[in-house]
Amino acid sequence: MNSLTILVLFYSRHGATRKLAELIAQGIESVPGCDARLRTVPAVSTVAEATEPEVPADGAPYVELDDLIECAGIAVGSPTRFGNMAAAMKYFWDGTASQWLSGALAGKPACVFTSTGSLHGGQESTLLSMMIPLFHHGLMVLGLPYTHPELMTTASGGTPYGASHWSGLDGQKVMTEDEKRLAIALGKRLAETAVKLNG
Repeated sequence: MNSLTILVLFYSRHGATRKLAELIAQGIESVPGCDARLRTVPAVSTVAEATEPEVPADGAPYVELDDLIECAGIAVGSPTRFGNMAAAMKYFWDGTASQWLSGALAGKPACVFTSTGSLHGGQESTLLSMMIPLFHHGLMVLGLPYTHPELMTTASGGTPYGASHWSGLDGQKVMTEDEKRLAIALGKRLAETAVKLNG
């Protein structure tokens, strides 16, 4: 059996969203026959131009549109920017009209994750903002069910809309064990769904 590739697409400025992406990838790879592909998007300037070099200095490579086509599922993550996804992630999705027109992503499972600097800094609204382009592409968006008891006990991160983390204003707040477990569980759920959909 060929392995299924699950794309973990994220944007991270201080590393917290990247850490969530790595945990989601861990959950994906806990499912036999699934591989995680970590990809990021370049930062944009205030005039919406790509400002980064063509190859990142470190970490995950930049996403290519082929990554969307080749994946069996996708997890999308961004830090919060005033209760919305970061401009860099929005800029990427704004360039996917040809995939939308062709229906290339329709029917694939997806999920979302975020990190915020403040405790009530718009985690859920950011997760919802990332769902909008996914719905337009025809992706099947998954959340976290309340069968995960951590959703009832965590005060800092984790919602039924997706995995989240409260990173603190300096981005250095340590991720809680509940936040880690929920991120891994979300990746595992995404991969299991992709396996079921691909027979």
